[in-house]
Amino acid sequence: MSIYVGNLSYSVTQDDLTKVFSEYGTVTRVQLPTDRETGRARGFGFVEMESEAAENAAINALDGAEWMGRVMKVNKARPREEKSTRSSSGSWGGRSNTSGYSSRRY
Repeated sequence: MSIYVGNLSYSVTQDDLTKVFSEYGTVTRVQLPTDRETGRARGFGFVEMESEAAENAAINALDGAEWMGRVMKVNKARPREEKSTRSSSGSWGGRSNTSGYSSRRY
């Protein structure tokens, strides 16, 4: 399982997160997603720890804690949802046309 860490400072590094979470157990992986266009950190990350007990200890201690000027949001990461695909008839309602867009106006 993995831990979601939100509301992070944009200057946080993987080493920073490893150091903070290692106070609660062995950190096995840290991931900080970046924006595809700018390469800048997106303000959240994921931490994986060696045991569930270590994860729970970190979550209990760090959720709502202030770090680097931000109040962190820390909880169990939810499984990634698969992107839905639109049906061939279109999911926007109205009649479908060859461009795949609805003829309904909004």
